[in-house]
Amino acid sequence: MPADGAARVPVVIVGAGPVGVTAALLLARRGVRSIVLERHQDVYPLPRAVATDDEVRRILQAAGVEEEFTAVARPANGLRLLDARHRVMAEFRRTGHGRHGYPQTSMFDQPDLERLLRDALARRPECELRGGVEVTGVGPDTTGPVRVTYRDGGGEHELWAEAVLGCDGANSLTRDALGAVWEDLRFEERWSVVDVRTKAEVRCWEGVDQVCDPRRPATFMRVGEDRYRWEFRLGNTETPVRELIAPWLPASFDGDVQVLREARYTFRARVADRWRRGRVFLLGDAAHLTPPFIGQGLCSGMRDAYNLTWKLARVLRQGADERLLDTYESERKPHARHVIRLAVAMGWAMTGGQDGAATIRRRALSMACRVPGLAELVGRDLSPPLTAGPLVRRGTRRSLAGSHCPQPWITADGRRIRLDEVLGDSFAVLTAAEPWPSLSALAQGLGVRAIPVTGLGDDGTLAAWLRTGRADAVLLRPDRVVMDVVPAGGRAFTDIPAWASLLHTTRSPLPPRRTAGTSLPRSATR
Repeated sequence: MPADGAARVPVVIVGAGPVGVTAALLLARRGVRSIVLERHQDVYPLPRAVATDDEVRRILQAAGVEEEFTAVARPANGLRLLDARHRVMAEFRRTGHGRHGYPQTSMFDQPDLERLLRDALARRPECELRGGVEVTGVGPDTTGPVRVTYRDGGGEHELWAEAVLGCDGANSLTRDALGAVWEDLRFEERWSVVDVRTKAEVRCWEGVDQVCDPRRPATFMRVGEDRYRWEFRLGNTETPVRELIAPWLPASFDGDVQVLREARYTFRARVADRWRRGRVFLLGDAAHLTPPFIGQGLCSGMRDAYNLTWKLARVLRQGADERLLDTYESERKPHARHVIRLAVAMGWAMTGGQDGAATIRRRALSMACRVPGLAELVGRDLSPPLTAGPLVRRGTRRSLAGSHCPQPWITADGRRIRLDEVLGDSFAVLTAAEPWPSLSALAQGLGVRAIPVTGLGDDGTLAAWLRTGRADAVLLRPDRVVMDVVPAGGRAFTDIPAWASLLHTTRSPLPPRRTAGTSLPRSATR
């Protein structure tokens, strides 16, 4: 237990990468103070993650940095599979406007993202970043505050926190402190990642190319105006970079190619066997590792942050049931495992692997690419609905529970804005028609309004979504996941007692009220 006068803080976050800083910003929006500890004094300057999806852009919107991110992001067309001679085998298009209101795939430079996140962090009085420090210990305590020790130029220090978020990467000290170990999902390959800047007219289609060549599988994508990334599976012999990327360059080009980074990685598929002990949690690469073949590594970590922070804030600020925190791992772990297995399957199919069955897989892939509708199916969202649990009351197969509510543009205060700007950071009830008295009473008990989608002034997206899911009303969580559904023809949510006990707080009746911000359209508040 901390001695008198010991430094105490609600939350300590270990690691100031995109996941850690986003978690701090999301907590700050809910009034939770945090200290972020980071071994680097400044943003790590070399590019790493380069792709994200529309769901993560919605999370960046919630963190308050989407406008800045839009200025540094580049929408991508999707994924193409090429054979060894660079002929197109299949094309999987991604749209410029996905379910969450943003392009389904966006390319970016991770240092740019980290800088804008840190700038936002510096503007929040609830957050403090301490860079240039080495965390030396995290003492999980299931019965009280957690002790975190670190050293810097001034010596040894300690903090006592009500919760600790381990966002400290694949070699996580926090994971070791939890006693968690990796579960191997049976994928391991050595690849070279090459980031290049050149003025050459590089042959590209503003999307990702995956070269299905058994001798040298490769991935290529345009990241910025004059920046490109290539990834090549390592072979038995060394090949110069210029020779590797030559197929994408004009034959006559003899100008400069600036190699910004050439690094070798072992792509692995792993999940930690436990993500929580007491008030200590693992997020991002500390909890899971995925091959990069579907561009979901950073995305999974950002989903971790969004899933956990609203629950943790509710426990810390409002005295909600501690069992609410159990749903973080029970929801996120199966989801992350699914995405990792999808990445592994895509990797084996596209690269062919290195075993005796590689030829069979490549032939099967070539045949599958000709199946009508497959390209459209693969081009859909890569993030599946959450599995049923205390905060996801899954009903029929077509139930909307566990999925995300779409985010269309709506009209409010005479302006065109996105849905979440109206709903705020808390719960919300959306209805297909005017809410009936019992539903309005329930919404009032939740501290929110029951909002008919017909009054939101959107393009019909929400009404069509409710019809497709055969729902008369939905209860949205703060992370915009559908928690419960009133089925068509029904008059009540399917299982209120199951989630109400977790959401009940000692300091407010049920969920917190909608945060102040943009007012609702008049037609939605009648």
